[in-house]
Amino acid sequence: MSDLLSGAGLLIAAVAAAAAILLPAGRPRSVAMLAALVLFPVLILGDQWHSHRIVELRHHEARAAIGIVVGVLLVALLAYIFRRWPVLLPLAIIGLLPFRIPLESGGESANLLIPLYVVIAAGVLSELISGGWRGLGTRERIPRSQGPETATGPAGRGPVVWLPRALAAFVVLYSLQTFYSEDFSKGLQEVCFFLVPFTLAFGLLRDVEWDRRLLVWTLGLVAVEAVAFVLIGSVEYASRSLFWNHAVIRSNEFHTYFRVNSIFWDPNIYGRYLALVLVVVTATVLWVKQRRPFWLLSGAILVLWLGLAQTFSQSSFVALLAGLAMLAAIRWSWRWTLAVAVVGIVGGALVVLLVGGKSITPDRLNVDISGRGNLISGGAELFSERPVWGYGSGSFQHAYSAHREKKNAPVTISHTEPVTVAAEQGLIGLVVYVGLIVVALWTMGAGLWARGPDRRPTLFGVARAAVLATFVALLVHTMAYAGFFQDPITYVLLAVGASLAAAPAVAAGRTAAPGPDATTATVPGPA
Repeated sequence: MSDLLSGAGLLIAAVAAAAAILLPAGRPRSVAMLAALVLFPVLILGDQWHSHRIVELRHHEARAAIGIVVGVLLVALLAYIFRRWPVLLPLAIIGLLPFRIPLESGGESANLLIPLYVVIAAGVLSELISGGWRGLGTRERIPRSQGPETATGPAGRGPVVWLPRALAAFVVLYSLQTFYSEDFSKGLQEVCFFLVPFTLAFGLLRDVEWDRRLLVWTLGLVAVEAVAFVLIGSVEYASRSLFWNHAVIRSNEFHTYFRVNSIFWDPNIYGRYLALVLVVVTATVLWVKQRRPFWLLSGAILVLWLGLAQTFSQSSFVALLAGLAMLAAIRWSWRWTLAVAVVGIVGGALVVLLVGGKSITPDRLNVDISGRGNLISGGAELFSERPVWGYGSGSFQHAYSAHREKKNAPVTISHTEPVTVAAEQGLIGLVVYVGLIVVALWTMGAGLWARGPDRRPTLFGVARAAVLATFVALLVHTMAYAGFFQDPITYVLLAVGASLAAAPAVAAGRTAAPGPDATTATVPGPA
C-alpha cells in the first residue's frame, strides 16, 4: 500500500472515529463507527502486507479464509447478544481489558488485544443494527446521553461537552502528524491498534446507563479477575518460573528479587492493573455501610497488595499512592491530604539523599531509574530541535536512535508520556494532550467537593470518586511508564467518568426522595 493511500485512509479512519464520539446517536454516527471499524484492520493489513506473519497467511489461504469466517460469525453472534442483553457489552469490554494474544507484527512480537477488538466490533455492529441502546435496568439510573450536546446538569453543560471534543482533536491531530513522521509505519500502527478502536470503545461506553446493578457487577468483575491474576502470579513466584517474556526471565536470573507478570507481558503493566483495581476497591470500602461487602472487599485488598508486592514495580506503587491520596482528599480533607503528601515527598527525598552514604549524581540517578534519565534528557533535546511540530507521530524510537547518536541504546522507547508527546508532536500536541487531561479531571471532579445538606452521597457519587482517583493513578503511572493513549483503560475511565457526570441534576433530584433501591452512605463532608 502506497504511503499516500495509507495516509489518506489513516486520516479518514481518524476523522470517522472522531465523528463517532461527536455525533449524537443515530444513523450518521453508526456509519462513522462502521467506517472506522472497517478501515483500521485494512490499513494494518496493507502496512504489514510483506511482514512474515501476513506472508505466511497469504501462503495458507484456506486457513486465512477459515479465520475470517469464524471471526465474522463470532462478531455477528456477539452483536446479537449485546443487542438482546445490552448490559453485557460494558461488562465484556471491561472484563477483556487485560487479555492480550501474542502475534508477530512488523517482524516483532506484539501482544494484541484481539478479544477486545472483537467485542468492540460486535458493539459497533449492534449499534448499527439497533440505532441506539435500550435501557439497562429499571432501578436507579443515569439517563443515557444522546451525544455531548444533550448532557444535562451543571457538569454536563461544560466539561462533559468538551471531553469528547478534546479526545477527537487528539486522535485527528495524531493521525495528521504521521504524514511527516520519521517512522510512518509506527505512527500508523499506533493509530490503528490503539487510538481508533479505543475511541470507538469510548463512544460505546459513554452511552451506557450506569445503574446500580451494572456498577456492582463491574466492581465484582474487576475484583474477581484481579484476585485470579494474583493467584497466577503467586504460582509464578512460588515456582520461580514465568509463562512468557524472556527479557523478564533473564532479568530475574541476575537479581536477588523475582518479579512476576501473571498473564501480562510486563510486570509494570501487571502492577499498573493491580494498582488501579486497588484504588477502585478501596474507594468502595471507604463508603460501604454493609458488613459483608466491607469484609469481602477488605480481603480482596490484602490479596491485591500481595500481588502488587510481587511485581516490584516502583511506578505502580507511586501510582497507587496517588490514587489513594485522591480518595483521601475526597473522603476527608484535601488540605490535610496535600499537607501529608508534601511531608511524605520531602521525607522520601531526605531518605534518598541521606541514607546509603553515596552522593546523588546524574549518572547514579539514571542507573537507579533504569536508564530513564537518558531517555528523558534525549527526548528533551529532540523537543528543543523541533519545538513546534516535533518529529511526527510514532517517531520517538527512530528519532532517538538517529539524532541522539545512540544507535546501540538498549532501550529507545520513552517511558514518560509528556516527553513522548513533546518529542513526537511538539507544542501542538502538548497543548491538546494537556487540554484533554485538564478537561478529563474537570469532568470527573466537578461537584465532588460540593457539600450536600445531609452529606449523604449516592452510589453514583462514590462511583465518580472511584473513577477520578483511578484516573489520577493511571495518569501518574504514565509519567513513569508511558502508555497513556495505548492503554484501553484510559478510554474506559474517560467514558465512564463522562457518563456518570452527564446528569448530576437527575441524580440529585432522586437523592431528595430515594427509592428502596437507592444506596447511600453517611460520610462527613470534606473540609
